[in-house]
Amino acid sequence: MSRVRIRIEPRGLVLEVARGAELADPLAAEGVELPCGGRGECGGCRVRVVEGELPAAEEDLALLGPERVAAGWRLACRCRADADATIEVEEWRHPILGDETPFAFTPREGAGIAVDVGTTTLVAQLVDLASGAVLAVETALNAQARYGADLMSRIEAAGAGAPLEATVRRQVGGLVAGLLASGGIGPQRLARIVLVGNTAMHHLFGGLDVAPLTAYPFETPRPDALHWQADALGWPGVRAAEVVFLPCLGGFVGSDVLAGLRAIGLDRAALPAAMFDLGTNGEIVVGTGERLYCASAAAGPAFEGARISCGMRAAAGAISAVDTVAGRLVAHVLGGGPARGICGSGLVDAVARGLEVGRIEPGGRLAGGATVLELQDGLALTQRDIRELQLAKGALAVGLRLLSARAGTQPRLLARLSLAGAFGNYVSRESARRIGLFDTPLDRVASAGNAALLGAKLALFDDELEQRALRQRIVHVPLAAEPGFADAFADAMGFPEEEP
Repeated sequence: MSRVRIRIEPRGLVLEVARGAELADPLAAEGVELPCGGRGECGGCRVRVVEGELPAAEEDLALLGPERVAAGWRLACRCRADADATIEVEEWRHPILGDETPFAFTPREGAGIAVDVGTTTLVAQLVDLASGAVLAVETALNAQARYGADLMSRIEAAGAGAPLEATVRRQVGGLVAGLLASGGIGPQRLARIVLVGNTAMHHLFGGLDVAPLTAYPFETPRPDALHWQADALGWPGVRAAEVVFLPCLGGFVGSDVLAGLRAIGLDRAALPAAMFDLGTNGEIVVGTGERLYCASAAAGPAFEGARISCGMRAAAGAISAVDTVAGRLVAHVLGGGPARGICGSGLVDAVARGLEVGRIEPGGRLAGGATVLELQDGLALTQRDIRELQLAKGALAVGLRLLSARAGTQPRLLARLSLAGAFGNYVSRESARRIGLFDTPLDRVASAGNAALLGAKLALFDDELEQRALRQRIVHVPLAAEPGFADAFADAMGFPEEEP
């Protein structure tokens, strides 16, 4: 079978593939995300043909329109390599949040690795257990994104036989090997590897049945820590190391939240405090004294730019912030140059500014009969985009309200609200408050960094997070079963009429 060459710009990478082959898999391997799992439903994997020809598919015309198709735009998940071509890929790669926070520890011998297995990104750090120093860092986009940007798409793909377990195990093994090489550590010194992630990542990495997560009550009978020797995972170079994936808390609330609340000291808070873990999935914890309440919210991936008509990751060309000048929206574009899309922080900013200047009504409708909210460089938010944000923020806001009520308090009375997760660290606190994500006073709201990764590092020195004592203090609350949830969610969908 003859081969064709596909050149990818701006990286200058050349792929050789069989003539007529689908490009979805090789492009996904190079960092092009397929947010809907490659079903041709979202338009998020746009690429542009700058030389040669890639035939347009029906989905290209339906989602991109004839003008964009004529200009060379295609969906990566529908491309077939019929001839040599050069394509320009909208960069989806972006900085991945690590952690350099100092922490107290009891020295141990050897080295350890902490891994935050996120839905979107993976970050791993090699730690000297004698000094606590971070010796090396490795990051990557989660290769499971080939099967969808959100958890439910991946769970569905796993149920259909997609190799999500092998994909993430192989990728984490590669990060481990890279850490040892760049850190100058012999594999015999590696004593322990601790992984954290949400329940779906925990189960997909562990090869557990994810079917219980597909239907109400979204609970699983296997929330406990998972243990292996490294060679059982196909990592023979570090066969002596113990590998542990920390336990889940219930539903979609995983060990990343358990590790995070320990890292920020929420389990030791004397006054009512809370943590939002904002990413592809959303989790909330509210603590008061000895009791902590946690829940997951079906926020969807809107906060990371997915399912938004012009959405993208926080990469070069993304609108990451929006301000107003004389009543006009002015966008900040990462890396300068023309805007190619909008990421989560820009989306929240744009809606907050739209509310301030009267372009968006408190109910979420575009004012004055407008059909779009113009941004910059031909980009605009649609009414559907604003509804997607309302759904995401409403799910989280109602979760915070209901858990606070369980703890005998209200969000505005919290002594502290910590924003964890990638989105939580980059979103404007002022804009998040303006759209009604929370009404806690801003002087009590702070970014928490990558709390999950810090908690995983703490677990390299102390196995308390594996034990049941802390988990027995935490109550998992299925939000949809809470009295008054439907009415509270409908109320939380709206935007505050004015600055809280």
